[in-house]
Amino acid sequence: MSVENQKVAIVSGASQGIGAALVQGYRKLGYAVVATSRGIGPGDDAGVLTVRGDIADPATAERVVAAAVERFGRLDTVVNNAGIFVAKPFTEYTAADYAAVTGINTDGFFHLTQQALPHLLAQGGGHVVSVTTSLVDSADSRVPSVLASLTKGGLQSATKSLAIEYAGRGIRVNAVSPGTVKTPMHPADKTPMHPAETHDFLAALHPVGRMGEVGDIVDAVLFLENAPFVTGEILHVDGGMSAGH
Repeated sequence: MSVENQKVAIVSGASQGIGAALVQGYRKLGYAVVATSRGIGPGDDAGVLTVRGDIADPATAERVVAAAVERFGRLDTVVNNAGIFVAKPFTEYTAADYAAVTGINTDGFFHLTQQALPHLLAQGGGHVVSVTTSLVDSADSRVPSVLASLTKGGLQSATKSLAIEYAGRGIRVNAVSPGTVKTPMHPADKTPMHPAETHDFLAALHPVGRMGEVGDIVDAVLFLENAPFVTGEILHVDGGMSAGH
């Protein structure tokens, strides 16, 4: 693919875990990538531009989109991967918890997608894909998750609404809804911050009896990237969690 025709993707939450793997996945597809997170540093790949910032801040979304267009001249795909999960009984959520989770999960999606859409339209079309959570569709008494469901559930509904609003203008909008994935968010051993989250406990939440791998989610996002007749889809990659227990 020539540089002139090279497609460009933005990936949020790109410094580790699923986000870092998505950056590499899009690079393997031949895309240039703008990778953003609060702690991301510069890399040595000329096809990856890193932008540090808090995606909950509208100014970060503006900087990220502007950097994509300035550096690479276009924008084709936005991957709203950034997200945080706080598992607490509902009445124990604090104002700080609420602000953090809604800021990253909801505000981040809203501002980045809104800033990007005019540039996707300028290209004649594009793709927006968000990473949510299977707990939205399959609540589990062992994993209190009201803030995740409030925010990521909102993303799933917004995905369908945006897909229909822009279906006639060449922009597809989809989401991947994972189960629990082996990432730095879920350490293998008990820690003070994750007293119950051993991998054995998390694996048992899935009917197939294992946690997801980062590659499972990347493969799903890239499938949607290359599926021109798919829009408004919530693709569950969750080891059967959303189907039942």
